[in-house]
Amino acid sequence: MTAAQLWRETLRDALLSARKERDATRVSALRSALSAIDNAETPDTVDVDAPASETIAGGVVGLGAAEVARRELSDAQIRDLMRAEVDERLAAAEQMSGGDHTERAAALRAEATVLTGLLGDV
Repeated sequence: MTAAQLWRETLRDALLSARKERDATRVSALRSALSAIDNAETPDTVDVDAPASETIAGGVVGLGAAEVARRELSDAQIRDLMRAEVDERLAAAEQMSGGDHTERAAALRAEATVLTGLLGDV
């Protein structure tokens, strides 16, 4: 099992548990973590070697012809990504805490705590 698969399995199990418990903060944090991993695995460049479609602009002909392999992230890369997600939430919470958005700032700090806890679990 690759690091990305292990992270996904752990995050999905935690997400299922959070949804059953109706914990909106954990659900939000876990969904965004899964999305961040998916986005990071998107390849930078895509070269598709397939015949062009005559009817669809920019399309190619053949079932699965336009599919490309996703990048494989290491455990260290995923941990760095999770730390970046935590840092983003804390920075946003800091900006919001000065204004009328104290509830949103508290929610962002709570999400950061959830993600920080995941770094020790996986």
